Amino acid sequence: MKIRTWAGWTGLATLALLLAGCSGGGGQAEQTGGESAKPAQKAEGVVWKKDKLRITMIAKSDNNPVFPTARKGAEDAAKELSAQTGVQIEIDWRTPPTENAEEQAKRLQQAVNDGTDAALMSLSDAAKVTNAINEAVDKGVPVMTFDSDAPDSKRFAFYGVDDIETGQLVMKELAAVIGGKGNVAILAGNQNAPNLQKRVQGVKDEAKKYPGVKIVGVFYHIESPQDAAKEVLNAMNANPEINAWAMVGGWPLFTPSLLNLDPNKVKIVAVDCLPEQLPYVEKGIAPVLLAQPTYRWGYESVKIIVDKLVYGKDVPEITKMQLVRVTKDTLKDWAKQLKEWGFDKVDPKYLQ
Repeated sequence: MKIRTWAGWTGLATLALLLAGCSGGGGQAEQTGGESAKPAQKAEGVVWKKDKLRITMIAKSDNNPVFPTARKGAEDAAKELSAQTGVQIEIDWRTPPTENAEEQAKRLQQAVNDGTDAALMSLSDAAKVTNAINEAVDKGVPVMTFDSDAPDSKRFAFYGVDDIETGQLVMKELAAVIGGKGNVAILAGNQNAPNLQKRVQGVKDEAKKYPGVKIVGVFYHIESPQDAAKEVLNAMNANPEINAWAMVGGWPLFTPSLLNLDPNKVKIVAVDCLPEQLPYVEKGIAPVLLAQPTYRWGYESVKIIVDKLVYGKDVPEITKMQLVRVTKDTLKDWAKQLKEWGFDKVDPKYLQ
C-alpha cells in the first residue's frame, strides 16, 4: 500500500521517497553541509561568485522534534547540491532552544554581522522578527521562510502548507470520525504564531458546516510536548464534555501522556506524525494524523535558495507543501518513510 498526500481538497499524489541518514543535534552557529562533497570546479550555469554559500537556519525551537528533522533535510540538500554545483554549501544552525521571537531576531542580526549569505526561518511571532528580516535583506542577505511565514516582510519565498486549508482538513477529518456530532476542543500552540492562527481559523470555518459540532474552546500553550499534554488534560478536567480534539499541531502526541485516553470516549485528529505519535494511530485514539513531511522543510527550501542564489533563477514566492494522511492502513508505509528520513526512534514493529 502506498502513502498518499492531500493536494488541496480532493487531489491525491504519491509521496516521493527521499533517502537520508541519521540526524544531528541542535545548537547555535553549528555549520554543517557539503564540505566533503565539494567537487573540483563549479558546474555549468552557476552564477554564484564565491566558493562557499552559508545558509543560516533559524527554526522556532530546538525542543520541538519537528525542527531537527528540517535541519536534517537542509543538511542533506546542502551535501547533494555542493556536489552538483561545485559551491561548498553550509548550514549554519542557530535555532533557539525554546520559542523566543526576540531571540530569533537577535540571532538573525548576529548571523548577518558574521557574514552569512542567506537565511531560512520559521517564525514564532512574525511581527517581532519582520524588522530584522527587512534589515537583513537591506544589507544584501536574502531571507526565505518555511512552516511559519512573515508575509509582510521582505522575505523572497515561503515553503509550507496552506494553513487555512490545513485547519479545514483537520476539522473535516475529525467530523468524519465523530459522525458530524461532538464537543470539539482546538489545541492551538503559540497564540502569536501566524501559521497556527490561520489553522485555528480554518478549523472554525469548517466546523460551521456541521450543525452537530460545538467548539468548546481554543486552548493555547507553550509548544513543548509536556506543556501541550498538560493543557489537554487540564482542559478535559475543566470541560468533561469534550469528546474530540482538533489539534493544529501534534505536540502532546510526542509523549505517551495521553495513551491512556479511551478511544471510545475521545477522538483526536492532529497535524504531524512523527515516530512518537504512531501508537496513537495504532490504538485508535488518533484515527487520522495529517503528517507534514518536515524533512522537506529543509530539503526543498535549501534547493529553492540554491536555485535563486547559485543559479540565478526566478523562484516562486509560495511553494505549497502537501500533507500526508496517515491511518492504520498506511501506518507501516509511513513508518518506513520516517526511517528513510533518518528517524532512529521508529518502533521496529511498525517496520515489519
